[in-house]
Amino acid sequence: MKPPKVLDNKKYRVVDELKEELNKGSKLSVISAYFTIYAYAELKKELSKIDKMRFIFTEPTFVHKDQELIREYYIERNPEKKMSGNEFEIKLRNEMKQAAIAKECAQWLEKKAEIKSLRQANPAQPRLVYIENPEDNVSINGTVDFTSDGLGITPSNRLDSNMCLYGKDYTISFLQAFNELWEDHTAVQDVKDKVLEQMKVLYKENTPEFIYFVTLYNIFNNYLDELTEDNIVKSRTGFKETLVWNKLYKFQKDGVMGAIDKIEKYNGCIIADSVGLGKTFTALAVMKYYELRNDRVLVIAPKKLRENWTIYTMNDKRNIFSGDRFNYDVLNHTDLNRTSGYSGEINLATLNWSNYDLVVIDESHNFRNNLPVKGRVTRYERLMNDIIKSGVKTKVLMLSATPVNNRMNDIKNQIAFITEGRNDAFASVGLDNLELILRKAQTVFNKWSELPDQQTTTEAFVNMMELDYFKLLDTVTIARSRKHIEKYYNLDEIGKFPTRMTPENRYAVIDTEGEFPPIEEINKLIKKLTLAVYSPLTYVLPEKRVAYERKYDMTVGTNNSVFRQTDREQSLVGLIRVGILKRMESSINSFALTVENILYKIDKTLEAIEQHQLDYDAEMDISDIDIDDPEYENLMFGNNVKVLLQDMDLIKWKQDLLADKDKLETIFLEARNVTPDRDAKLIELRTLIEKKIKNPINQDNRKVVIFTAFADTAKYLYKHLSEEFANKGIYSAIVTGSGDNHSTLPIPKELRRSVKMTDINTVLTLFSPISKECSKVYPEINEYIDILIATDCISEGQNLQDCDYLVNYDIHWNPVRIIQRFGRIDRIGSQNNYIKLVNFWPTKDLDEYINLQQRVKGRMVLLDVSATGEENVIENNPSKEMKDLEYRKKQLQKLQNEVVDLEDISGAISITDLTFNDFKIELMEYMKTKRKALDEAPNGMYAVSKIDESISDIVKPGVIFTLRQVKGKDQSKEQNPLFPYYIVYITDDGEVQLSFLHAKKILDYYKKLCSGKGEVLKELVEEFNKETNDGRRMEHYSDLLEVSIENIIGKKQDIGISSLFSKGGTTMQKSLFDGIEDFELITFLVLKS
Repeated sequence: MKPPKVLDNKKYRVVDELKEELNKGSKLSVISAYFTIYAYAELKKELSKIDKMRFIFTEPTFVHKDQELIREYYIERNPEKKMSGNEFEIKLRNEMKQAAIAKECAQWLEKKAEIKSLRQANPAQPRLVYIENPEDNVSINGTVDFTSDGLGITPSNRLDSNMCLYGKDYTISFLQAFNELWEDHTAVQDVKDKVLEQMKVLYKENTPEFIYFVTLYNIFNNYLDELTEDNIVKSRTGFKETLVWNKLYKFQKDGVMGAIDKIEKYNGCIIADSVGLGKTFTALAVMKYYELRNDRVLVIAPKKLRENWTIYTMNDKRNIFSGDRFNYDVLNHTDLNRTSGYSGEINLATLNWSNYDLVVIDESHNFRNNLPVKGRVTRYERLMNDIIKSGVKTKVLMLSATPVNNRMNDIKNQIAFITEGRNDAFASVGLDNLELILRKAQTVFNKWSELPDQQTTTEAFVNMMELDYFKLLDTVTIARSRKHIEKYYNLDEIGKFPTRMTPENRYAVIDTEGEFPPIEEINKLIKKLTLAVYSPLTYVLPEKRVAYERKYDMTVGTNNSVFRQTDREQSLVGLIRVGILKRMESSINSFALTVENILYKIDKTLEAIEQHQLDYDAEMDISDIDIDDPEYENLMFGNNVKVLLQDMDLIKWKQDLLADKDKLETIFLEARNVTPDRDAKLIELRTLIEKKIKNPINQDNRKVVIFTAFADTAKYLYKHLSEEFANKGIYSAIVTGSGDNHSTLPIPKELRRSVKMTDINTVLTLFSPISKECSKVYPEINEYIDILIATDCISEGQNLQDCDYLVNYDIHWNPVRIIQRFGRIDRIGSQNNYIKLVNFWPTKDLDEYINLQQRVKGRMVLLDVSATGEENVIENNPSKEMKDLEYRKKQLQKLQNEVVDLEDISGAISITDLTFNDFKIELMEYMKTKRKALDEAPNGMYAVSKIDESISDIVKPGVIFTLRQVKGKDQSKEQNPLFPYYIVYITDDGEVQLSFLHAKKILDYYKKLCSGKGEVLKELVEEFNKETNDGRRMEHYSDLLEVSIENIIGKKQDIGISSLFSKGGTTMQKSLFDGIEDFELITFLVLKS
C-alpha cells in the first residue's frame, strides 16, 4: 500500500493520479463545484473503462434559484455555463473542438453517470474524488474540482492542497459520508437530465439568427439594464398613469426610456429622431417624469414654435394633456439676448435663471455655433453660464432632427451643454478626451467630403471613422429613422407611414403677357447693384478707418485672425442680393415689395446726407462717442454698427445710392405691371388646387397645404385665393406667425370669443381635426379648413397628417427644409394611403439656377470654427464651394423624382447610421420571447450561414469571431466601443477583412447574414461537418482564430504607437498581450458561399 501524499497540482497533479488509478471496473464518486467537458476530454480514455460515476455539484447547478437574487439582465457567470469551460480553459476552448467533445461527453454521461446537485450552496462542503477499485480504494479530498485547472491539467493561479490516501480501511469513512449525502433527498436533487440538456446545447447545430442574438446579448450585456423600463423609471412616481405616457407609440416610449436613462447617467441626451416621428410628445413625457419628481423644468424654443409648448401648460380646451397639469416655463431662443421685459408672463428682469433642474432645448441645432461677439454676451454663452452652469445642477434634453450639419463641432457645442464644457465628462465610459475625439472625427469628415461624388456615401464615412466617435454618439443621442421604425416595430400597433407618390414638378413663368424681363436679365441687374445703403463702412474716409477697425473688428482664435466688419457688410450685401432673387422666385408681388423697401431705405439715406452735410464737428471722434446716446442719433447712420456721417465719403456714397435707385425704380415699375390676373404662377396654383379637390388622391380628402418662405407671398396668395374658394364652400387659412393669422371658415357667433382664428393652434386644429383631436376641443364645430397657406413658422414640430397634398410654392435652397416641410404630412399613423408633394421650380435648368445663385452671392467671408476648435476667419474655398453646389444640385434633382428621408440625403451624415441603437432594440425585441435561451447559451457556440448574393461581392467565405478580452492591458478601450468584446471578420485564406476597428460594419454584415435565418442550413452544416470530421478536426478554424487574435494585438500596438504622435496623451503600454489566452471565444459564425 502506498503512503499518503499531498497533490498540489504543481509537483504532484490530481490528473496523473486519476490516470494511474482509474481502471476497468473502477467506480468513481465525485463532489465538486464544477464539471467541464475539457476535464472529461483529458481523461476520456480512462473514463471509458470505468464501471460508473456518481457526481454531486457543491454549487447549486440546474436547481431552481430565488429569482430575486438575480439582477434582471445580468449575465451571471453561473456554474451551468462553466460546463463548456472556465477561465483557465480558454486555450482549450479556443481550439474550437467544443461541439465534438460535448457530444462524446454526453454519450458517456448518458451511459455511465448519475448526477446530483446540492439544493443550496454550502461553503463548508469539502471536495472529494473517491475511486473504488477491485484491489484497493483511493480518496483525494481537499480543493479538487473536476475542471482542467482543478485536476492540474492547465496552469492556473489556484493554490490547491489535496490529501491523497490509499487503502479501503483508511478511506472508507469518506465513502460513507458521500453515500449519506447521496441518499439525503432534502440536501440533493437529481439533475442528470438537465446536464444532458445543457450538453446538447453545446453540440447541437444552431441557427444563424440565434448565434447573431447570442453575440449581441454578450456584447451589449452591460447596457441591458438601460433597455428595461423598470430599471429606469421608478414605478411609484405614477408616471405610467399619465395621459402623455399613454398617448405615445411603442417606439416613442422606448425613446423616453432611453432619454431618461441617458439623462440620469450622463446628465443629458439629444433626441435626434427623424422628421415626423413626434419628438415633441417624446420630450413632454420625459419632462412629466421629472416634474413628478418635483424638478423645475424650462423649455427654450424658437419663437415660431413657442405655442407648440405653451399650449400644454394652459387650462385650455385645446390642451389634450390638461389632466397631466404640466407646469414648465417656456422661453424663446431670442429671450437669451434680453435682460428685461416679458416673455409671455415671465418677467425676464427678475427671473431666477439658475434655478432649473431640467432644460429642454427645442431645435438645439440653432446652438451649434458658439461664436464670440464683441461687446455682448451671446445666446450660447447666456444659456451655458446663467442657466446650466449656475445655481442648481441642471440636466439637459435637446431635440433636433439635424444635430450634425456638416461639421463635427455642430455636435460638440451641443454636447458641451450636457458636460458643462468638461472635456473628460465621459471618461467613465472610456471617452477620456472629447475634444480629441471630435477633432479626429472632423479630420475624417474633411477627408471624406473631398472624395469623388459617388464615394461620399454613409458607408464610406462609417468605414473611415474611428469607433470612439460612434461610442460618443451612442452615449448621448437617441436617433431613429423612418426605416428603423418600419423595421423594428409592429406597424399594426402604431399605424403605417403613407405611401409617397412621385413628386409633381411645375415650372411656371412669371407673366402671362410675357412682358416681364426673364430671370437672367433681372439677375444681371441685381449683380450691378452696389447696395451701398447696406455697407456704410465701405465709404468711411481712409484717415478715419483705423478708429472704426478698432471699434468694430474682432480678433478671434488662438492664431489672432481678424474678422473685419467691412467683410461682414460685404457678406450681408451678398445675402441681400440672393434674397432679392429668392423673392422673385417666390412671387412677383413679394419681389415688388422688397424692391420698394430698398428704395424707401435709399430715399431716407439720401435725405440724411442732404440734412447733415453742413453739420461738422472736428472734435468729434467715433472712439469717444457712446453710440447709444440719443444726442448723437441724427449725426450717425446704421443700426448695430454706427458711422458718423462726417467720417464718410458722402460724394461717392451718394453717387452709388443714386445709381442703385435708378436701376431699382425701372424694375419696380415692371413688377408692379404684373397684376394678379397676369401672374402665371398664381393662376397655375389655382388650377392645381381645383384639380386636387375634384380628384382627391385619398377618398373625400380635399386638404392642401401650401408652403412659402415669405410672409408677403403667403398674404398675397391668401388675398387672391381664399374668397374665391370660400364661395364654393372650401375654406382657407393663412399662418405666418403669432397674431397675423386668418381664416375664411365661418365660426358661429356664440363661439367667436373662444375660437380665435388669429391663434396658430386654433387654425391648425381646424385644418387637421383628426390628428389634433378637434372633436375634444371644439365639439360644436363640424366644418373645417381645407386650404392652409403657411410660412416656415410651421415647417417644424407640427403634425398635420390629415392633409395628403403639400405644395412648395417656392423651393428652399436647402433640401433639408423641403423634407422638413413634407414631414408635416408624412407621418406615422396617417389615415391617408397616399401623400403627394408638388414643387414649383424657378426654371427647368437646375444648373443655370444654382450657378445664378452663386454668381449673385459673390465673395463671402465667414467666421468659421475650424476642426481644432479654434475660430478662424476663412474665405470660402472655390473648389469646396463648387462641391457644395454639386451636392445641392444633386439633392434638388433627386427631389424632383422622389421624396427622400433626411438620412438618405447622400453627402450628408445622419446620426441614425452612427449608433448601435438598432442592434440594442432588435435584441430587446428578441429577448421578449427568447430571454432564457440567451441567458443559458454557453460560450464557444457557432452557426454556419450562407452569404447572400446581394453582398457576395464584398463578403467572402470565412469566419466572424466574437471574442472577450479576459486579461492583459486594455489600451484599445478608447478605440473599441465594444470593449472588452472584439469582433473580427477573417476570410478562409487567413486575411483579416475587417478588424475590430470596424465593429459597426461587421455587425451590419452579421445582421444581413443572419436576419430571418431561423432554421439550420442543413446542406451547409453537412458540408462543414464533413470538412471538420464532425468538429474533431478544427485546426483550420483555430488557425484563423489565432490570426484574428494576432490582428487584435497588432492593431492595439498600432493604436499605442500612433497615439504617441497624437495630441492628447498616449495609450502605449510597456507590456502588451500574452496572446491567445488573453481572449475567450464567445461565438463564431462560419460563412459559406
